[in-house]
Amino acid sequence: MARYQAGLRTEARIVEATRDLLGEVGLEGTTLKAICGRASVQAGSFYNLFASKEAVVVRVVSEAIAAVAPEPAEDATVEDLVEAYIQFIQGDPTLAAVYTEIAITGALNDGPMRERIARHHRQRLEIFAGAVRQSVPGISPKNAVTRAELLLAALHGLAFHLALEPDFDFAGLARRVAEFTVS
Repeated sequence: MARYQAGLRTEARIVEATRDLLGEVGLEGTTLKAICGRASVQAGSFYNLFASKEAVVVRVVSEAIAAVAPEPAEDATVEDLVEAYIQFIQGDPTLAAVYTEIAITGALNDGPMRERIARHHRQRLEIFAGAVRQSVPGISPKNAVTRAELLLAALHGLAFHLALEPDFDFAGLARRVAEFTVS
């Protein structure tokens, strides 16, 4: 049992080190050597737990995706979804930075990662479009998808602005965009 617990702690240190490095130096600067150094593990211990650097990066990305898009309730409103996004961006800036970095550079440079991110975006778009349809009676499915796509684009743009200017009123503007989406 003690060996199992030690393995779990080592795995957690590796994931945390990878997450921190991705947030600090990006995908290109996150090397196996840097991960092992930050986690205080030997390469052999790393390979006992992960097949490659890419495997632990995918794990971190999966956690970021889960954090930005938790399973919403069937009756989640646009406002609920925007609040979840605000909490993600402001509640864990490192994970938000990792998510953004991977979404951009990973999608450009890695086919499987691009498909994973695109699939995630399509799922989020469907959830947001459902919330728009619930909030705007009589809206066509096509127009609901358009409004949801514009809302997601605005949220991503506002998050980018916040990364550039930490004092930017991200939450306030995100909530205003949600209001426009359903009016």
